[in-house]
Amino acid sequence: MKDTLAFLVSQLRRDFSAYCGHQLQEMGVTQRELFYIIYIGNHGGCLAKEVSAALAADAGYTARLLAKLEERGFLRQEVNPQDKRAKQLYLTEEGEKISQASRRLFAQWDEEVFSRFSQEERQALLSQMKKIWAQRRAEADV
Repeated sequence: MKDTLAFLVSQLRRDFSAYCGHQLQEMGVTQRELFYIIYIGNHGGCLAKEVSAALAADAGYTARLLAKLEERGFLRQEVNPQDKRAKQLYLTEEGEKISQASRRLFAQWDEEVFSRFSQEERQALLSQMKKIWAQRRAEADV
């Protein structure tokens, strides 16, 4: 079992959660909320349905989470000029601070994890992981 990708990925996820848990708590967000903030920060003006698709989340869950983030001052929703029924999503100044902090946090964890890897090993592993992720996403879309 310890030689399976599933086991290793789950252990790495647990390690990452433990690594960033305290910092996220100080920022006032959960790990799940953080990924929404990151996506919106990278795709300012996106729609809720785009966030749902990108994060493989249910539309209802996304709507509730976005409402919470807006209520807590991390994002704002503006009416889409092309479709008055849809709202575009943007980070507030507070949301942008969290997005920036998360980039540093992710980079620090990566540096710690890859500290004993050569640049070639690092690139090879990331390339294979991206390939697995793309394949899984494509299969989910079928």
